[in-house]
Amino acid sequence: MKTAVILAAGKGTKAWPYNGVRSKTMIPVSNKPVIAYSADYLIENGFDSITIVAGEFAQGIKNYFRKYEGVRIIEDKEPSGTAFSLLKAEEYVKEDTFLVLYGDTIIDGSDLKKLISYADRAPAALIEKHKDRPIQYVGCTADGDRINCILGHSRDDTTHHFCGFVLNKSIFEALKCNSGIFTSTDVGIMPPKEGYIEMTLCDLMNDGVKITAVQADKEVFDIDRPWDVLKANYIINQRRCSALTENVLADGADIDESADINGFVVLGKNSHIGKNVTINGNIIVGDNTNITCGAIIHGDTVIGNDCRIRNYCFIESGTTIGNGCIVSHCAELSGLIMDNVFLYHYMEIYGLIGCSVDFGAATVCGTLRFDDGITVHNVKGRKETDPLFGDACFIGDYSRTGVNAVIMPGSKVGIYSIIGAGVLLNKDVPDNTIIYNEQNLVEKKWGPEKYGW
Repeated sequence: MKTAVILAAGKGTKAWPYNGVRSKTMIPVSNKPVIAYSADYLIENGFDSITIVAGEFAQGIKNYFRKYEGVRIIEDKEPSGTAFSLLKAEEYVKEDTFLVLYGDTIIDGSDLKKLISYADRAPAALIEKHKDRPIQYVGCTADGDRINCILGHSRDDTTHHFCGFVLNKSIFEALKCNSGIFTSTDVGIMPPKEGYIEMTLCDLMNDGVKITAVQADKEVFDIDRPWDVLKANYIINQRRCSALTENVLADGADIDESADINGFVVLGKNSHIGKNVTINGNIIVGDNTNITCGAIIHGDTVIGNDCRIRNYCFIESGTTIGNGCIVSHCAELSGLIMDNVFLYHYMEIYGLIGCSVDFGAATVCGTLRFDDGITVHNVKGRKETDPLFGDACFIGDYSRTGVNAVIMPGSKVGIYSIIGAGVLLNKDVPDNTIIYNEQNLVEKKWGPEKYGW
């Protein structure tokens, strides 16, 4: 089996504000797009026909994969569910058995290998135990290696959710009969008008076809909401950095003898660690990046190409810095910033930051609530929480802040938006919006007479 289809046509609305200029599958985690984790693994393991079914932002996916051999991108211009997106790829599937993956999911290589090994037992599904309530998922239950129940967003009747599939070409005829709505639900659950692969598998199971269950051994990252990105990034950074056993310096890279390095460092071409830099733990750095002037970096940090990390800034453990970023002058950073983000002057940023965000001096993102509570988020009108990363700030691409802006825990800022100087932000800001203060000034006469002269 050397054929795969990766589904990337969904609108990714739960991931707002990061779905405004890209496919959700192209959100970077540890400086690699989510979808590229699957594609790279498949290519490394001999898959020579990979079809990506893309939606609104197909051009961005085409641009990224333009130098990949064996990867084609086709478009589903009016996506109406995974079942019908998969049908778009029918003509490109030549093998009888093929792999189907979700583009917004990161699966460990060992679990992908395990799923592929079930090619002779198709249809088979890689499943993972629920991390949240069953109502968050299209779920199932399994008896040994056999799936025996499939329900859409059940209240409490499923134990696992779906992560990927090995299917036979015969699935395409079944997909053509997909009902276009998930009919296998608890009473009172309201399914959208979409065709799901899992509904077709449910139909086949009800017709007597065995659906083989393949249990995932390692955590699968389903990038659905913004905090899912931060969690995946933190853990993948840990995995990558903990694997280091020695310093690796590419051509032209060097470390100043005054630097205090307490761990292992990977430095890309022409990258430099300068005077009085402190690094506590293992880090990975790309090409042409300079870390200078007393910067302090904790371990499990990944830094991209062409960055300037300097002037006594502080980088917290588990952070990712994209390409072309500047972190300078006592700025504190924790989380993930994408490409071309500038943190110039004395600020504290904790969160997920889109591309080309320009932070005004002394911008602060609140990290702790006074009540020690958990921030409640509005996700498409539904209240959701995340105890680990829900208090971060979430700032969309091509946005800006003014001097002394304060962004409270959990606040989201849409793309192409501005948070003006001195604003205390405690709500979500839509795309294409500017928020600023209107100041009332009091003017009075003043002079020596006020001091008794």
